[in-house]
Amino acid sequence: MNKLKITASALAVAAVSATAAGAQAVKVAGSSTVLPYATIVAEAFAENTDFPAPVVEGGGTGGGLSQFCQGVGGNTIDVANASRPIRENEAAACAENGVTDIMEVRFGYDGIVFASDINGPDFTLTPQDVFLALAQNVVVDGESVANPNTTWNQVNPDLPEQEILVFVPGTKHGTREVFEEKVMAAGCETSGAAEAFTAALGEDEGETACMTLRTDGRSVDIDGDYTETLARLGSSPQAVGVFGLSFYENNTDKLKVATIDGIAPSVESVASGEYPVSRPLFFYVKAQHFEDVPGLKEYAAFFVADALAGPGGPLAAYGLVPDPELAATQAAVEAETIMPAN
Repeated sequence: MNKLKITASALAVAAVSATAAGAQAVKVAGSSTVLPYATIVAEAFAENTDFPAPVVEGGGTGGGLSQFCQGVGGNTIDVANASRPIRENEAAACAENGVTDIMEVRFGYDGIVFASDINGPDFTLTPQDVFLALAQNVVVDGESVANPNTTWNQVNPDLPEQEILVFVPGTKHGTREVFEEKVMAAGCETSGAAEAFTAALGEDEGETACMTLRTDGRSVDIDGDYTETLARLGSSPQAVGVFGLSFYENNTDKLKVATIDGIAPSVESVASGEYPVSRPLFFYVKAQHFEDVPGLKEYAAFFVADALAGPGGPLAAYGLVPDPELAATQAAVEAETIMPAN
């Protein structure tokens, strides 16, 4: 990567060789969606400052936040990448383990897409179609029954006559939660199943029923990152995979994307809010490590600088939808704004 023309004043970065020499590298883990963005930033950070290159790993949003909340000190990570906001129980776990000063940094947006083999048929999906294909139970003649659908055209006659097989991010991934809320729950509502489930099971159990996926092999959890999902599609070209928009946009030679509610996913349709399945992206910083980990605050500021996360920057080039409120994020990082305690 060529050195970016970024000034220290623009980033509030003071790259001091004497301080950085031999310093502990910033340690980052978490979301597979955020992973490529953090990798781009880490490489540029090392090239444009005298701080060590941050060590960036995946593990999923839940896995990263679990590591992040294990405590304070050199044997814990400094930054957790996340494709959803931190949950109350995760924040509580952090507090119990002494992680009390957390910066929540939103740096942009991404879409969730359904994609299949580039040589396969076109899919024009709705959340209702996905719910009827993947839910463990659906409503038939007013009764909740085990999902009988085995092909897409049984779900909707306008869809291909193709066996239902979908690779879905596993439960440790932030993408899974957004998929459940914005696709499964939305489809459950429009199909009328939500009302029937609530009437039969109560509000909480009815909501759970809406988002519970079938376990007969037609919905397959993928615990690895999107490269594993892509590999699974390679061996099962009739399947559909759930990806982040940026991953799809970097693999358009292999994948064909479905429309949702008639809208094709793109940076433009996510930015406008027209595409219905999108989410903000975050990273969480352990502010208690600022004094002991040289470059930690500078890394956070570098990540959200206009030259990196703004329009025309390398993150946008990879597929990030820039946050229109990025200036406010930059100010919050500079001020070391901490999340309020629960």
